[in-house]
Amino acid sequence: MAPTSSALAPSPNRPAPETQSRQTASSRSPSRRGGRLLALDGMRLVAALMVALYHYTGRSGTISASWGVTPAKPFHALSLVTVYGCLGVQFFFVISGFVICMSSWGRPLGDFFRSRVARLYPAYWVALVLVGCATLVLPVVMHPLRLDQFLVNVTMLQMPMGTPRLLGVCWTLWVEVRFYALFALLVVARGVTYRKVVLFCGVWTLLAVICKAAKTELTEQLVMPDYAPFFIGGLALYLIHRHGSNLLLWGLVAVSWLLGQSSAISGLWEPGNHGDFQRSPHVILLVVTLCYAAVAAVALGWLRWATWPGLATIGALTYPFYLIHEHLGWFVIRVLHRGWGLPMWPTLAVTVLGMLVLAWLMHRFVERPLGPRLKKGLTG
Repeated sequence: MAPTSSALAPSPNRPAPETQSRQTASSRSPSRRGGRLLALDGMRLVAALMVALYHYTGRSGTISASWGVTPAKPFHALSLVTVYGCLGVQFFFVISGFVICMSSWGRPLGDFFRSRVARLYPAYWVALVLVGCATLVLPVVMHPLRLDQFLVNVTMLQMPMGTPRLLGVCWTLWVEVRFYALFALLVVARGVTYRKVVLFCGVWTLLAVICKAAKTELTEQLVMPDYAPFFIGGLALYLIHRHGSNLLLWGLVAVSWLLGQSSAISGLWEPGNHGDFQRSPHVILLVVTLCYAAVAAVALGWLRWATWPGLATIGALTYPFYLIHEHLGWFVIRVLHRGWGLPMWPTLAVTVLGMLVLAWLMHRFVERPLGPRLKKGLTG
């Protein structure tokens, strides 16, 4: 999508986007607290719970071994819904595009790099230790990694290295890291502006379509055609939030939604599958649309009433919860249900609440003290 000069340049009677953004931000941000959009914090938790419930009740495999039976039987009605919970990942990506554009505005490349490292690694390292210890205590749920494999996992680069991953969700972190790298090198390094973000979105969309057709491993790793539309949608929605609506920005959002729903359906719909966890392409389309609509509501200021301070804490514990919930949750389910005989529904509730409490402890005693120190230590 080639940006037009009228959409990229301010008119004689209209303030420049960078000037107008200050007016827009001041008029649309009563739901901010400490630079955060609180509604997005709540959405982060919704996305994380979608993924968690999918891992606990919406799939077979290891979780069936933890429950002792496929969860589609005891959680039949719930599983019909949670089978779509994996789309919480795409929801995360839309939110991430919005948040990364917002948090990188006016910041130099070094500061952007330090903030990402300090945000990602402390909780990630602790999650590796916790899950690694659990695999040693109860290897029937998941086999422990060799020491050399564990050490590669410490770098967060196990996916491109072809090393077995200790955290099941870390494949999404590799997607996020590539997005950060692309955005940092092509936008943040030269200073984030309205025009540069629009150009980045347009070019990335075009490259994603070309790479989808080319089907080469290198280009797919670099451009991520299956996930690029969701990040692009989030970036464009932040520009709408900051600078106001125009046809070009909504065009970017619309194209990213059209490509994103197609990618999600082709990846998650299995025609002819009549098993316990079949998905409808129409419901996938609906869920993807709701994800975009939720972030669009933030962009347009419709959720400015979300001012509860607790949302900031909820948003902060979402990342550690996301890291630990899958494998540690399977361990807890195995112990509570098959070991201690706790019924399935109470086991599910205790597992989710337990993972949330552990995530809060990680945020309070790991992220809050170590994140700023790591960021400061990287300054030099």
